[in-house]
Amino acid sequence: MTEGDAVPGVGAAVHDTARDRSGRVEEHVGPRCRVRPFSGGRTWDADPAELRPLGQDELLRILVAEANARSSRDM
Repeated sequence: MTEGDAVPGVGAAVHDTARDRSGRVEEHVGPRCRVRPFSGGRTWDADPAELRPLGQDELLRILVAEANARSSRDM
């Protein structure tokens, strides 16, 4: 996000450009956001200026890849 943009809301699907990771905003802690990977797991702190919202096509691609990975592990 660029300066002047709103901080992404809780539940927003975002890409952290500093870490090259995607997830959902879980909460705001001071000036930072806590982001959890779509597959679950540990959250990380992110600078809102380094977060960009995911487009619908990006989000769908990530969610399908996660579902495929889960189904492969369950076999």
